[in-house]
Amino acid sequence: MKITYYGQNSLGIEVSDVHILIDPFISGNPLSKDKIDIMSLKADYILLTHAHQDHILDAEAIAKNTNATIVSNYEIAMYYQAKGIEVHPMNHGGSWDFEFGNVKYVNAIHTSSFPDGTYGGQPGGFVIEGERKNIYIAGDTALTMDMKLIPMSIKLDLAILPIGDNFTMGVDDAIIASDFVKCDKVLGVHYDTFGYIEINHEEAVKKFYDAGKDLMLLEIGSSLEL
Repeated sequence: MKITYYGQNSLGIEVSDVHILIDPFISGNPLSKDKIDIMSLKADYILLTHAHQDHILDAEAIAKNTNATIVSNYEIAMYYQAKGIEVHPMNHGGSWDFEFGNVKYVNAIHTSSFPDGTYGGQPGGFVIEGERKNIYIAGDTALTMDMKLIPMSIKLDLAILPIGDNFTMGVDDAIIASDFVKCDKVLGVHYDTFGYIEINHEEAVKKFYDAGKDLMLLEIGSSLEL
C-alpha cells in the first residue's frame, strides 16, 4: 500500500493496482496548487469524508476526468449522482467489500455542508483494509470516544489524523486519539494550509516522540509505503 500526500486532507492511496483519492482539495490549496496537476491524477475511487470545500473542491473535475466512483455518505453521494457521476453511498457503521479491500464508514464529530449551502449529511471517517494493511482516515473530527471502537474489530497499521487544531483535533488530542485507536504510527494531516491551522512541526513531532509515538509529516507530493 502506497500513500501519497497532496496537502490538507488530500491523499492518494494505491492498493493492488487500484487508485483511491481521499478528499481532493488541491487546485485551491496555496501549498499544493503549483505542485500537483489534478488532471494528471489517477483515481478509480474518490472517498469523501464530508462536504466542506477544503475536502471536495476537485472531486467533480477529477471524477469526470477519470470516471472514478465517489464513495461517501448518502447525501454527498446523491449530490454527485445528480451531476452524472458514479457513486457508492454509505453511512455510519456500514462497510463494503470493494475490489481493493473493505471500507467502513465511521463516526466523526464536525460539520458538513457544500459551498453552495447544500446539506452534506453527517461527517465521517474511513477504515480501509487492503493488501493486509489497515488504515484509519479520521477526516475532520474532534477527539471522540467512538475511536475506541475501532481497535475492537481491527488492528491498525496507520492512523491518519488531523493535527491543525481550531477546526479539528490539535496535536495533544491527536496523541490521545492514537491511544484510543491503539496505533502509534500516525500520519498528520489538515495543518498549515491557512493561518488558523499552522503548526510548529518540530514541536508536534517531539510531542508524539515523547509519548512513544511516530508522527510523520510528509512534504506535498511525497509518499510512504506500508
